Amino acid sequence: MRADFFRERASTWVLLMPALLLLTLVYFYPLFQVLAVSFIEPTPGLGNYARLLNDPDKQRVFLTTFRISAITTLVSVLVSYAVSFIMVHSSGRRLKLVLVCVMVPFWISVLVRAFAWMVLLRTTGVINTLLQALGIISEPLDLIYNEFGVVVGMVHYMVPVATLTLYGQMKGIDKRLMAAARGLGAGGFYSFRRIFLPLSIPGIAAAAILIFISALGFFIIPVLLGGGKTLMLAEYISMLILQTTNWGLGTAMASVLVVLTFLLIFILSRVVDLRRVFGGV
Repeated sequence: MRADFFRERASTWVLLMPALLLLTLVYFYPLFQVLAVSFIEPTPGLGNYARLLNDPDKQRVFLTTFRISAITTLVSVLVSYAVSFIMVHSSGRRLKLVLVCVMVPFWISVLVRAFAWMVLLRTTGVINTLLQALGIISEPLDLIYNEFGVVVGMVHYMVPVATLTLYGQMKGIDKRLMAAARGLGAGGFYSFRRIFLPLSIPGIAAAAILIFISALGFFIIPVLLGGGKTLMLAEYISMLILQTTNWGLGTAMASVLVVLTFLLIFILSRVVDLRRVFGGV
């Protein structure tokens, strides 16, 4: 029995070895190089990390990144949950229409979407022009080149991803449970709060994980809609490496971002079963 067990484990590792080798070469080895550079440039030691701890400007970039990522995650999950709920309880043409509205933005390039929001949000853009024409405002609102514009662009990019994630999980919830609750006298909101919402928590967790981690590394949208006034980590790291050639500090910030990302995943794994979240058994 033990021989069969070890033979089965050995076969599993043999099958996994090519994928593990590829993952090591294209992912872990570059990460190790980035980490190594952060300790040896410009001089060996922990000087780059000491600067991150003592420099208010660097700390402000981290706080801005986490704040924008958290707001983006919250808004995206709320919007996506409502859309996914409608999709689950729709059929026929209505479902196809909602699905098309979700997928079309998903297929459009992030660069095109960012430029579209620049046209809509600028002081002479469509939104300000319309609000002034209706007499709602007398002066243009500052909707771009600030955190608001960055959040709008990031939410627009993330909602389709979160919606598809939530819809796939919600579709597996047995609708008969809600019907049975209503048949026993429960109201619509009560049955949703006590049955549907708890069963959809794994999908919420999966969407939140995907959105937050992706938002931490956003580059194009903060550059275009932030206008250099709202610096997030990816843009700041790019400036350090490409403009000031400060490889040590840039790789140190990148290393901290990677470590924080893995730490967040670990903390979430203590709260939510990630195997169930991502479709495992």
